[in-house]
Amino acid sequence: MLFIVTLTAVGATQYAELASFFRNFRAVKHLALPVSPVIAGVSLAAKSVKAQVPHEFHVLASDATRQQSTGRPKLLVLVVGETARADHFQLNGYPRSTNPLLSKLPVVSFRQVSSCGTATAHSVPCMFSVMTRDNYDESTAKTSSNVLDILQATGVAASWFDNNSGCKGVCDRIPSEFLFQQPDPRCKDGQCLDDVLLDALARALKSRTGSDRIIVLHQLGSHGPEYFKRSAGQDKVFGPECQDKQLQLCDRNEIVNAYDNSIIATDRLLASIISQLQQQEDYNAAMLYLSDHGESLGENGVYLHGLPYFMAPAEQTHIPLIWWMSNGYQAMTKLNADCMAQSHSKPLSHDHLFHSLLGAFGVQTGLYQKSLDLFSSCKAAD
Repeated sequence: MLFIVTLTAVGATQYAELASFFRNFRAVKHLALPVSPVIAGVSLAAKSVKAQVPHEFHVLASDATRQQSTGRPKLLVLVVGETARADHFQLNGYPRSTNPLLSKLPVVSFRQVSSCGTATAHSVPCMFSVMTRDNYDESTAKTSSNVLDILQATGVAASWFDNNSGCKGVCDRIPSEFLFQQPDPRCKDGQCLDDVLLDALARALKSRTGSDRIIVLHQLGSHGPEYFKRSAGQDKVFGPECQDKQLQLCDRNEIVNAYDNSIIATDRLLASIISQLQQQEDYNAAMLYLSDHGESLGENGVYLHGLPYFMAPAEQTHIPLIWWMSNGYQAMTKLNADCMAQSHSKPLSHDHLFHSLLGAFGVQTGLYQKSLDLFSSCKAAD
């Protein structure tokens, strides 16, 4: 008991130093004696038991039906951001010019959006599952259909391009490509600038499917602690940048500079995606962007992300969500642009993604909840 109390006290008082240290030197935790061998043994035993009892995969929404779009097919590019916090987006009132390109485009930035979790491994499978944050269960998510599975089952061509650490099981049953595993001059030590996603999208758009389509692009985004590596060239507007893995050793202004430059890089990425979609003649296109979670940048001595949700600050759970649609998409879906713009302060969360994607492609199923479809209130009645 004394050991636990002491460990808790150290963690609470030395969080700033420990968070960055353990994020950068993960192997150290395996040297803790006698705790590490015990934990490793329990973990190995648990995995062995699970391997002996494989979970049955549950196909959800077997009743799902969808009517194929007439005329030009529908295309939705879904960009899953990484570690982006809403309050550092110029579109949401941030005083710095972190959205110099998107601020000139007809996008809608929703300002009151919360994440399902505070880490990628939790938030990504959660946002694509039918479960809400309150009832999310990881094992259930891994052994059940997600919204991409359902869309694919109804004839929507789905694909996933990853520049992060993988799709956390979400893309296991759809065509996927892991860009960080491929040789590219923009990649170093298994990490690439998000520009590789633009090339992947361009390649994907050259192959016509003839059907409605969803393309998911998973960013490396603003992943820390080396924020300065997430931007390059024209995106480096603010300086000097923190270039130390141990963030507590940097001046906070330098941390914010490096982080804000990564948001500028995301701004350019999204604007470039929109530019590609504006040139599309084969699809009526739209883009939806939302981050997996936010990030602490030293507020109250807290850095990075991953705190338990009940104690996580808003910086780790308040995320950006941005919508853009072409004139053709607007016309075919009867989605009112003014209504969408007026809804920018509507409270939303990752819980809305599953139902919004079903609604966007007109999928009818008993699992669909209109109240969790962010588009439903702005669609004209047929």
